[in-house]
Amino acid sequence: MKQILLCTLPVFYLFHLVPLQAQTVNTTMSYTVSMDNPSQHYFHVEFNCEGIIKQSMDIKMPAWTPGYYMILDLAKYVINFKAVDDHGNELVFRKTDKSTWRVETGNNPVIKVSYDVFAYVQSVAHPFLDDGRGFISPTGIFMYVDGYLDHPVNVTVRPYKGWHNISTGLTRIEGMTDTWRTSDFDELYDCPILVGNLKILSFKVKDIPHYVVMEYMPDIDTARYIADLKKIVEESVDIIGEIPYKHYTFLIMGEGMGGLEHRNSQAVFSSGRRYGLADPVGYKSWLAFITHEYFHLFNVKTIRPAALGPFDYSRENYTDMLWFSEGVTVYYEYLILNRAGILSREECLKRIQDDIAAYENIPGHLFQSAAMASFDSWIQFFNRSENASNTTISYYDKGCALGMLLDLKIRHETKNEKSLDDVIRTLYWDFYKMKNRGFGDGEFRDVCEKIAGCSLDEIFQYAATTRAIDYPKYLGYAGLDIDTTSSTQPGIDLGIDAYARGSGLVISNVEWNSPAWFAGLSPRDTILELNGKKASQVLLDEIIKSTNPGNEVQVSIGRRTGRYYFSIIPSPNKLKTFSITSLSQPDTFQVKIFNDWLTN
Repeated sequence: MKQILLCTLPVFYLFHLVPLQAQTVNTTMSYTVSMDNPSQHYFHVEFNCEGIIKQSMDIKMPAWTPGYYMILDLAKYVINFKAVDDHGNELVFRKTDKSTWRVETGNNPVIKVSYDVFAYVQSVAHPFLDDGRGFISPTGIFMYVDGYLDHPVNVTVRPYKGWHNISTGLTRIEGMTDTWRTSDFDELYDCPILVGNLKILSFKVKDIPHYVVMEYMPDIDTARYIADLKKIVEESVDIIGEIPYKHYTFLIMGEGMGGLEHRNSQAVFSSGRRYGLADPVGYKSWLAFITHEYFHLFNVKTIRPAALGPFDYSRENYTDMLWFSEGVTVYYEYLILNRAGILSREECLKRIQDDIAAYENIPGHLFQSAAMASFDSWIQFFNRSENASNTTISYYDKGCALGMLLDLKIRHETKNEKSLDDVIRTLYWDFYKMKNRGFGDGEFRDVCEKIAGCSLDEIFQYAATTRAIDYPKYLGYAGLDIDTTSSTQPGIDLGIDAYARGSGLVISNVEWNSPAWFAGLSPRDTILELNGKKASQVLLDEIIKSTNPGNEVQVSIGRRTGRYYFSIIPSPNKLKTFSITSLSQPDTFQVKIFNDWLTN
């Protein structure tokens, strides 16, 4: 997926590369990856290193994958580690920590390391191998020599017999069908590889080839699909003003969840059952997902907080700015689809409305700011506890809202002459292209305020605190209104989420300050009976639908310490919809902002 990187390697990488090459001009590093028995789920990896003359060498496996903010401890999947010299003599090694193998090289100039990697986690951040595909998530396959992340690497892939396609963003070595060259490990780790019998489509934007590589062909109108992807790329590129790669690859695997961005590629699961590609709404949701990962090549891979590259692959890389890197990318996926004619104004506003409601209607918005949600992503986003929705929010949801606030504020203050697009472009050209680095939090704010021509303290307070947001003020700039009041919905509110298991319903969440919270119910409780009847999801749904507020619901639960009986007094089911509508009489300036903000 990442051919691009080699051709347009940022200068900050080149600065790192020059001194290293001067020190190790005669060294070479190369990998060969094979997959002879895919049903056993093991990749075999061979690593040859020549020219580094040391008494010992630390060889490390990354602990995480950039873009997937969670320590994965990828070394736990490694077995059969072995090191030999150029004569085949085994070298002594020992582990010095969970991800490091220290090899006693004895000043041998040639070191050969081999190991196997168990690959059976279906994730865009893990390697995967079965009889249908081989997915090489590089951080889970390729170890690196400590201190030599800037070293060039050759990679050879030996596919399973009967598999005919290898797709990646790496740059193929001319004249070789299965070997690629990377300028350093940062580039290697940013280029996943998909192997199998793949379906490949293509299109061009500004003469740059784009490849759509699918594990299987979904039942969709492929001509329309390619046309829509082309429009998405065109609209995204128009925001920045250039294409920062020589080619781009969409790696689309089978059923599953999740996607991960790379600088000239993306790896995603098709998630057909989730999105329902035959359904127009599902198809647009699928395109939004693809758009999100594509726009990340700008907002994250090139435009990025300083903490997000170059990376320390052994530990967490903290930032307060994921609300911008991820949440504002959500905002832009909607804008791009609107500009491409795929989402109408109404559909675009509905998606923004739903994101606002998603975090405003959970207790977590009272406890966690967007900045703290960003910082704590490493311990909370993929490691959610039973109490998470009570104490946390999604920086995707609130970040989308903050992006909208910034955009509308800038348009209003500049007489509609500038927008958030100008912020994105400035960050790209000033920091990525000219300064060859990421931006600091203060620098980001300075850019926003310089373009707006005013203080944006209120918006940055919204990002840094749990202060209530004045949505009507900002949407009013575009002649819009928003309903921030609570409305009574059908049914009652008990304050529990539960799922069927065994002989009852297991409670997965008890909402803070809800009827179930005050009654004494707890996550992991098993609901055995409801109003004297055997508990089931159907019965719970019926009680929620037909019971009047204030009428007790009798609950029998089982927990670690025994069986208990509770009476829950349900509340009215109240919800804030945050419905966005037009003001009855917007003025000319408001109408102009709205028309320039969203297309028909």
